[in-house]
Amino acid sequence: MIRENLRHVESEIQAACERAGRDVSEVTLIAVSKTKPVEMLREAYEAGARDFGENKVQELMDKIPQMPEDVRWHMIGHLQRNKVKYIVGKVCLIHSVDSYRLAEEISREAVKQDVSVDILIEVNVAGEESKFGVAPGDVIPLVKEISGLPGIRIRGLMTIAPFVEKPEENREIFEKLRHLSVDIMRENVDNVTMNVLSMGMTGDYVAAVEEGATCVRVGTGIFGERDYSREQPS
Repeated sequence: MIRENLRHVESEIQAACERAGRDVSEVTLIAVSKTKPVEMLREAYEAGARDFGENKVQELMDKIPQMPEDVRWHMIGHLQRNKVKYIVGKVCLIHSVDSYRLAEEISREAVKQDVSVDILIEVNVAGEESKFGVAPGDVIPLVKEISGLPGIRIRGLMTIAPFVEKPEENREIFEKLRHLSVDIMRENVDNVTMNVLSMGMTGDYVAAVEEGATCVRVGTGIFGERDYSREQPS
């Protein structure tokens, strides 16, 4: 089932890229494996998946040693400052940086470990109270503030769009995030590139790709419904 699901998602991404005049190599499919047992991750790996997304630090740390070394791990969930030390140097990208204090902690740990950490700024484009993320109007000042920290590279932006019945309803959200990334690029801030747009999940990743997503985070579409009874504390 996982292999077939993965192929279906990949074909949908290919078709969306063709409609948008994009090369499919521009889009990274992240298999969101939170709450899923390692056996299912291995099945996805054997089917070709190499990028996996987790939203709980403890679960991520449990899974890393059980999976092949060439897996690229993405931290996509809300990150607490006291958990930063566990994942720096172990994940390829932290998608969910939403404050200077969190970035400062990542920087501190990166310097300590002598590594460079790629991060995205999480933007709450829709202004949902239940979601983390920076308000769109606060993003550019935050980017400029974080850009001076050592050991960190701001690679782009991330958003979690609202749950909607029709994917088209989120197209405006994705478009706004893309425009915001263009505005930031025009600022020419040192240590900042805007080549990553992490947006789109199982319900709306096709629209996200058509609007410029370079990372889509698909869980249910690959692994099936989440089992919340397996969810670990962050």
